[in-house]
Order: sequence, then structure tokens, then C-alpha cells
Amino acid sequence: MTDSSTQNHYDRLTIAIHWLTAALVISLWLIGQLVDFVPRGPVRMGIWSTHVVLGFTLCALLIIRIVWKLTAARKVAPANAGLMGHAATLGHLALYGLLIAVVALGLADAFVRGFNIFNIVTLPTIGDASLRRPINGWHELAANAIAALALLHALVALFHQYVLKDQLLGRMGIGRA
Repeated sequence: MTDSSTQNHYDRLTIAIHWLTAALVISLWLIGQLVDFVPRGPVRMGIWSTHVVLGFTLCALLIIRIVWKLTAARKVAPANAGLMGHAATLGHLALYGLLIAVVALGLADAFVRGFNIFNIVTLPTIGDASLRRPINGWHELAANAIAALALLHALVALFHQYVLKDQLLGRMGIGRA
């Protein structure tokens, strides 16, 4: 049996959480970018309701992800040392920070609005209605920042895989036997 700290790939739950997080971030960002092209009415409100439900799902997943990472996730040695290793650490910390910011701002936005989800549940209105625009603006800015950083993250992973040929994607379950 090998020591889990010397493994060069992540455990299955970490991999699943990673890809589910990526899918949610992409879906949420796309909804946020495209929903304004839908005419006002029940379809648009249904799309916004989906956005809010997926946002709450991302919040729960983020909590699970952080607890798992701090307690039971397999510890994987850095893929690179030196400057690339430090850049990777800073990039991952920035992704976590932006995930926390975008989720917190999204939750604040939903509660300041007292959002009605699918005409089934109405969130309680918490806070001053004058905060709607600034919170929404910060949420949008954080969402765009995480989209840009996640794209950079993906491009760097592809660079590792296809230019450096270091099989980095295998750590996250792609191309691993």
C-alpha cells in the first residue's frame, strides 16, 4: 500500500467535486450572461430561479469541498517546484477566494431581493433594497473574474498536458489509466 501523501493524483471525491464545481461555474456564468436576451416574463424568471438554485448548490458544494480538502482529501505533492509551483498555489488560492466571493455575493443578492424561486419559495428579504445594485455589480464582477481565472486555469492545464507533456491532467482524472 502506498502512502496517500505520495500519490500523484487526487482521490475520486476531490476529482468529482472539481469537475462538478467547474460545470456549475460555467453554467451559472452562462446563465448570467445570456438571461437578459430572454424577454421578461415567466420563462426569464424560471431561468433566474434556476440560476439561484444552482448558486445555492455551488455554495453547498464549496462548503463540502473546503471541509473535504481540510480533513480527508488525499494530499498530493505539488506538480512543479519553484516559480511555477508558487504560481499554481497562488492561482488556486485566487480561485478559492473568488469562488467564496461570488457565492457570498450571490447569496447576499438573492436575500436582499427576497428572490422568488419558481413561485414556490420566496427568500426572506434581508437588508436594505438600496444595496441591490451594488451587490449585484460586485457579484457580476466577481463572476467575470472567476470566469477569466478559470479559463486561464484550463489553458495552463492544457499547456502542461500538450506542450510540457507532464501528464498534469491525469491528476484530475483525465487520461489516467
